[in-house]
Amino acid sequence: MLISRLTRYLCEHPFLIFLLSLVVPILGALLSGFVMFGLPQSDAQFLIQFMALTGIVSSILSYTFYRLGVMQTFPSLSWGMVAVSAISILLVFFNVWIIAKFTFVQIHYLSLTSVLLVFAGLAALNFSFFASKDIIDRLRELAKTTQKLAEGNLAIRAKVAGKDEIARLAADFNHMAANLQGVDEEKRQLEQARRDLTAWVSHDLRTPLASMGAMMEAILDGVVQDKETIHRYLRSSRAEIDHLNLLIDDLFELARIDVGHLKVALERASINDLISDTLDSMTIKAEHQGIQLKSEVAEDVDVIWMAPKRVQRVLSNLVDNAIKYTDEGQSVTLHAWQSNGDVRIDIHNSGSYIPRNVLPRLFESFYRGEDSRMRGNDGMRGAGLGLAIARGFVEAHGGRIWATSTESEGTTFSFTLPQTAQNGTVYA
Repeated sequence: MLISRLTRYLCEHPFLIFLLSLVVPILGALLSGFVMFGLPQSDAQFLIQFMALTGIVSSILSYTFYRLGVMQTFPSLSWGMVAVSAISILLVFFNVWIIAKFTFVQIHYLSLTSVLLVFAGLAALNFSFFASKDIIDRLRELAKTTQKLAEGNLAIRAKVAGKDEIARLAADFNHMAANLQGVDEEKRQLEQARRDLTAWVSHDLRTPLASMGAMMEAILDGVVQDKETIHRYLRSSRAEIDHLNLLIDDLFELARIDVGHLKVALERASINDLISDTLDSMTIKAEHQGIQLKSEVAEDVDVIWMAPKRVQRVLSNLVDNAIKYTDEGQSVTLHAWQSNGDVRIDIHNSGSYIPRNVLPRLFESFYRGEDSRMRGNDGMRGAGLGLAIARGFVEAHGGRIWATSTESEGTTFSFTLPQTAQNGTVYA
């Protein structure tokens, strides 16, 4: 980690590299000369002067190459790296040859040194070629992967090999590709949701309007004349109007939840009273369908900070939903108690089962599952908004909501409300 940070810092400050390239070789050469070979002081002074001169020239030359972007003028990175290796070898040859010329007395040793330097340089050039080829191959592979991503293959991933900058680049590429794939999937889901929204809202608006139109036309055309039938038609039309009003209110609430403009004013209120009021309001409907309502409320569950009307809406939606999909002769039980510092409320209906693959989508807007769940046992249509709105209200309180279901026991909708909330207004 330290080496990686130091490398990034030096790359961001190339002038420091220039200074290091000048100082480090001189200090390294002198240290090795004194320690390994017992270099005399007179020779050391000569070497310092010579290496300082050639080091300055070499460093200025390399820094100039960097600032002018000479590497960018080559047709490929391979040729650029070979050229850099060749220039480096020439610099080594020049420095060693000059020192040898000034220190060796016999021309025989100078010639031999030159031959050895040429051989070592060509060997180093050959090695640098194959070393650079590994880098080039990895970059080409990454380029091919990038091209496939550009062509639309968002599932493509680059091979991450090693721990160097290319490996980190490949890892960053994979992270980018995963994000793009996630965005694309989210875009597809949003597009499908938009289509479903248009289809479902059109259906939920067209059906009651068509029903009311047919009944009003029958009354106006004199097809029905007895007061009892006219009264029944008018009562049905009123029910359809109520259904439309509820749908419009739900759409408005859902829109505020989606854009984050949901206003939740918290105050101290009795959760026990809300549960009691909810069950009282649902008793007639439950009895009409032959369903028994039960409640189990712990004694320590009472006054907490919450938005009473919002929580009342959550309770009403969940209990109404439980009644709607519970068969005659079964029961709906509401259980409230403290759990891990929160108030937890379970609404359980026996005899109703929801497949495991459906559970995660229950709280999505306009999701109604299979056809059998689009219309409850009471014959009423559902727009698929109640659970989505309940989720928005619960999450605005800082709680969470979920559902579990088993074939042997039935289905349970659960949500929690924190007891640590304070007075105030929350926008969620």
